[in-house]
Amino acid sequence: MQPLLLVILGPTAGGKTALSLKLAEEFGGEILSCDSVAIYRDFEIGTAKPTKEERQTIRHHLIDVAAPAEEFTAGDYARMARQAIADIHQRRRFPIVVGGTGLYLRALIEGLFEGPQRSEQLRIRLRRKADQRTVAHLHRVLERLDPEAATKIHPNDTPKLIRAIEVCLLAGERLTAMWDKGRDPLTGFRICRIGLDPARNDLYARINKRCADMFQSGLVEETRRLLSAYQSPEFASNADPRPVARALGSLGYKQAAQLLRGELSDQIALLEAQQGHRNYAKRQLTWFRREADVKWFSSFGDDPRLQREVSDLVTEQQGSAEEPFQQMLVGNISGDPSPKSGAQDDVSPEDASNRDHL
Repeated sequence: MQPLLLVILGPTAGGKTALSLKLAEEFGGEILSCDSVAIYRDFEIGTAKPTKEERQTIRHHLIDVAAPAEEFTAGDYARMARQAIADIHQRRRFPIVVGGTGLYLRALIEGLFEGPQRSEQLRIRLRRKADQRTVAHLHRVLERLDPEAATKIHPNDTPKLIRAIEVCLLAGERLTAMWDKGRDPLTGFRICRIGLDPARNDLYARINKRCADMFQSGLVEETRRLLSAYQSPEFASNADPRPVARALGSLGYKQAAQLLRGELSDQIALLEAQQGHRNYAKRQLTWFRREADVKWFSSFGDDPRLQREVSDLVTEQQGSAEEPFQQMLVGNISGDPSPKSGAQDDVSPEDASNRDHL
């Protein structure tokens, strides 16, 4: 029987990190972050990355692997994560994937379709069009190009609308047609999915506190430093010599940037960040409820009772397996989740969820 790969998924502030640390310590595991902002260096306060002490205690992967202005796709994530899983397994450690970026997780487990390379010039034109005519205009454009895709992407989700329109225009075919093309799923492991779904009011209270702590801990100053070196994607201009850092458009950083531009007061910036994170948590849960074979737990990951229950489940799952494959090669574990010629990262069939952060 194949070895076990544990996946812990759920909404932001749901306690995924706490649960993963407990299980990694108990089962000799290493943690793979599945977060589209935590991959970027220099983005610290607004990302809720595990602390340096936690990373020193338990080895983590896929954190701080990209420069702030680097183009990093879900395909890039899947390739790196599969390689890390292979390495962890070969060292006879237990791989634990943890995070809330649904598209990255899907890229890792299911693979992605081939898509055209990004066109930054086209993206800038589309962003300007959205600024001039509102985001709803982009959704109407996508409805003309690919009505089915338009029904699956939220009308206010600017990044995904831009990517969907970009794919349609550059590939010369509908995005939904490309969704049906071949993928390369992860093989060589039995996947055990653990989902965290704490009570909604309690989750929102934790989200509000986390956001307040971020602002009190210096999120605005961190954003100020980042903006001195990088452009925010909402205001990207070819005339500006600074490169674009996509993560500056993520929740928390976006509101801090608006505060620095004088568009929001301190109080309103915090309130909008809290609301944005609460909305994001709802979208995450909507996304993850579509995932197959998730064992859901209605509590936070730092709940001792839940930790015991999950520990028992993992013990049971591991006990049902034969000794791990000794002849398993890296190539058997993955293949290539997405052809390197395409940038197929931002949109997937059921992707009405996040912009996670992004």
